[in-house]
Amino acid sequence: MRSGESLDPPVVFAALADDTRWNILLRLGRSSASASSLARELPVSRQAIAKHLAVLQEVGLVEAERDGREVRFVAVGARLSEAAGQLERIAAGWDRRLERIKMRAEAPDPD
Repeated sequence: MRSGESLDPPVVFAALADDTRWNILLRLGRSSASASSLARELPVSRQAIAKHLAVLQEVGLVEAERDGREVRFVAVGARLSEAAGQLERIAAGWDRRLERIKMRAEAPDPD
């Protein structure tokens, strides 16, 4: 996914639904890491880590940065904020609905 492309929430949240990808993203939120170091930290093979990183890169949540001979991966804060914004908009809609229900439930009977 190129920067500037709009977020596709179902695709992003499907990528995050996998426990391993979620744990990778949590780890990368602390600091950048290579695929090899992630494989040492997580109970997953180096090959599986590489595949999970590819999925996270495809949806724009992770970027690869070359550091000498090593490739390090970093979480993309702007994309994560964009995904969080989508959830906040959904939550705000539900909050408004619940407030209307509460107001109706607490309104005096018209009798």
